[in-house]
Amino acid sequence: MSYFSLASWNPRALLRLSIAVALLTIVLKGWAGAVTHSMGLISDAMESFVNLASAMFAFAMVTIAARPADDDHPYGHHKAEYFSSGFEGILIIGAALAIVWVAVLRLMSPQPLEQLGWGLALSIVSSGFNAALALVLFRAARAHRSIALEADARHLVTDVWTSAGVVIGIIAVHFTGWLWLDPLLAIGVALNILREGAALVWRSSQGLMDEALEPEALAVLQATLARFAARPGDGAMLRFDDLVTRRAGQRRFADLHMHVPGEWTLQHAAALRDELEQALMDEVDGLRVTIQLLPLNLEARAVQSAVRARP
Repeated sequence: MSYFSLASWNPRALLRLSIAVALLTIVLKGWAGAVTHSMGLISDAMESFVNLASAMFAFAMVTIAARPADDDHPYGHHKAEYFSSGFEGILIIGAALAIVWVAVLRLMSPQPLEQLGWGLALSIVSSGFNAALALVLFRAARAHRSIALEADARHLVTDVWTSAGVVIGIIAVHFTGWLWLDPLLAIGVALNILREGAALVWRSSQGLMDEALEPEALAVLQATLARFAARPGDGAMLRFDDLVTRRAGQRRFADLHMHVPGEWTLQHAAALRDELEQALMDEVDGLRVTIQLLPLNLEARAVQSAVRARP
C-alpha cells in the first residue's frame, strides 16, 4: 500500500489514525519537555493534547454526519462536521491562552535548559509524524469534501510550524545563552496558534450559516445551464433564474427556476427538468438540485397585474 493511498480511507478511519498519532506525539513531546525543561517544548506538548481532544471530537462528529436523513433531519446530518471544526478552533484558542500564561511566568523567572540533543531529536521525530499525517488528511479532505478532516490537517500543520519555531529558538538559546528567548518564543507560538483557532471558528460559523457554493462550483453550474439553453430545439425556449446554493458539510444544495413555454405538456417539461437535474449533479459532486417549473410569461403577467392594481 502506497503512502498516499491512505487518503482513500474513509474519514472515520483517518481520524482513528489521527488519534493514535496525537497520543504518540504527546509522549514524544512531553518527554522532550521533561528532559530539557524548555518552555517552548512544554508549550508544544500542551498543544498535542488539543490535537488529541479535537481528533476525538472530530471522530464523533463525522460519525454523526454519516447518518442517513430521517424524519427529524430530512436534509441529513452533514452540518455536524462544522461543530467539529468550531470545537477544534475553541480548543486551540484555549491552549494558546494557557501557553501565554505559563510562558509569562517563566519569562519572569527564566530557567536553564538541559539535554537539548535528546529534546530536539524527540521534537523533530514527533513533528515528522504530524507533517506526514497532515499531508494525508489534506488529500482526504479534498476527496471527501470534509471540513472536519481539513480542520484537523490545518491544526497539524500549525503544530509542525510551532515545533519548527521552538527548535530554532532552543538552538538560539544554546548559542546565545539568553534564557528569556525560550518563554518569549513560547508566546510567539501561542499567538500563531491563536490565529489558527480564530480562523477555524470563523469558517465553521460561515458553514453553519448556509454559505454559498465555492465560485468554481457555481461556475460549473452556470456553464451547464448555459449549455442546456444553447441546445437547438427545446433549449432555445428555456430560461433559468433565481439560482440559490448552499453548503452543508459534504452535501451541496442548489435551487433554481426553469421557465418553459406555457403550451408544453407537463410530461415534456418534467422530462427535460429531470435531464437537467441529473446533468448538474453529475458535474458537481454531492449536489442535490431542486428545480421549479414555471411558464415563460409568468413574470410578464405578474407585472401587468401589478400595474393595473396601482391607483
